[in-house]
Amino acid sequence: MRLVSLLPSATEIVYALGLGDDLVGVTFECDEPPQARREKTVVVGGRDTRGLAPGEIDAYVKEQLAAGGDLYTLHAGALAELDPELILTQDLCRVCALPSGHVSDALDHLGCRADVLSLDPYTLAEVLETFLAVGARAGVLPRAEELVAGLRQRLATVAAAVAGRPRPRVAVVEWVEPPFTAGHWVPDLVTAAGGRPVAARPGARSVQTTWAELAAGEPEIVLVTPCGFRLDGAAAQAAGIAAHFPGAQVWAIDGDALVVRPGPRLIDGVEAIAAILHPGAVPAPPPGAIARVA
Repeated sequence: MRLVSLLPSATEIVYALGLGDDLVGVTFECDEPPQARREKTVVVGGRDTRGLAPGEIDAYVKEQLAAGGDLYTLHAGALAELDPELILTQDLCRVCALPSGHVSDALDHLGCRADVLSLDPYTLAEVLETFLAVGARAGVLPRAEELVAGLRQRLATVAAAVAGRPRPRVAVVEWVEPPFTAGHWVPDLVTAAGGRPVAARPGARSVQTTWAELAAGEPEIVLVTPCGFRLDGAAAQAAGIAAHFPGAQVWAIDGDALVVRPGPRLIDGVEAIAAILHPGAVPAPPPGAIARVA
């Protein structure tokens, strides 16, 4: 089956299911595993925001959306040449990836009959269900069931390790300029890691907030996980906002790898957060995953 992934998390799912050889098209942001972007045809492009500050990125996004513009560009000709049988996309967030409606319109225009599967999880449980959905649609459901069973076992291991321990109050900052709450599956990661999410929106969209509202949750630990930034960028931003949370521990996390992309590595994220909340209860994550800044 010829597969095209229009979001980075779907690319990770495809490889986790052993379907890397079937994948023919990806986006310019599909960087895990590294060979995906090197070896596959890029069918979705967009602005390279590396080097921009969070406030500059926010301003660009709002300007584009207000003008009715698109943040991503579908290379329709390249997509047609690939003649895909299954396209993985989403409707969860216009800022994160190309909406499925754009894809369907393009396919109608091209006369392409590819099957389109939209992956739109709002909770950690729903994220795991998307792995089964991809496996079923791609004809490898037993592999997906095995993958999900293994991930659930890892979650159970973390739950057993932190059982009976006090649950610290945890605020997750998904964006810093302006500040955004933790939404979607992110509060579930904190709960699974043995924490109590505060100033959060479990199973709902992340929304803009204020530092006062975040601080009002009286977090003992603050996790900074900005979308699109790896650990070094997250650490710099975490250091800049630490003063808003006097007395709390402030940690930076490689958000793209561990928190914001709804793929298999979210379970790595649960394990990493558990190592922050309950030192010694679970193994520490590898270097480059987390860093305490205050």
